[in-house]
Amino acid sequence: MRGQCFRGSLLEYVVLVLGAIALAYGVRIFNRLVSDRNLVAQAFADIDVQLKLRADLVPQLVATVKAYAAYERQTLEAVTELRSRVATEVERKRGPSESRFGAETLLGASLKKLILLQENYPALKADQNFRDLAAKLIDIEDQLQHARRFYNGAVKQYVTRLQTFPDIVVARMFAFRAAAFFETEDRAAVAVAL
Repeated sequence: MRGQCFRGSLLEYVVLVLGAIALAYGVRIFNRLVSDRNLVAQAFADIDVQLKLRADLVPQLVATVKAYAAYERQTLEAVTELRSRVATEVERKRGPSESRFGAETLLGASLKKLILLQENYPALKADQNFRDLAAKLIDIEDQLQHARRFYNGAVKQYVTRLQTFPDIVVARMFAFRAAAFFETEDRAAVAVAL
């Protein structure tokens, strides 16, 4: 009788130890997922700062171009409308989303077209204010490109963890959601124009 009791308590002890190991491993996975999610949020905050700086330049650029390129009304209206669309996306959802990144990408492409207008308007190209604004825009685009790379790297690491075993089990248990990648065109066209 005593041997059976000993075997029973040994089995309980082994189950208890294995349960504790599984729990500790689950906690480790959970903490790693939280850390990765926070890294994505931090990286997005870095992008958001650059996007706000870029959005703040839009009215000044539009006003400067408008003074020289009255015939480019369609381009100016498109840039202004896209800036409004981005502002709406920012108000609608604070974090990263595919719709926000899509609007930001379109705004970036429109700003490149706006900068390229200088080729058709020599007086605009000679304007010091325009050159200063274009230089600021290029600096912001450079910073944005670096922030985007860091963000996309953080998202890749986070999404990979969400899709691999055993992390996927913990991620589903606690409703971790994947983050959107921020894909955009290269800014080389703007740099070449200046």
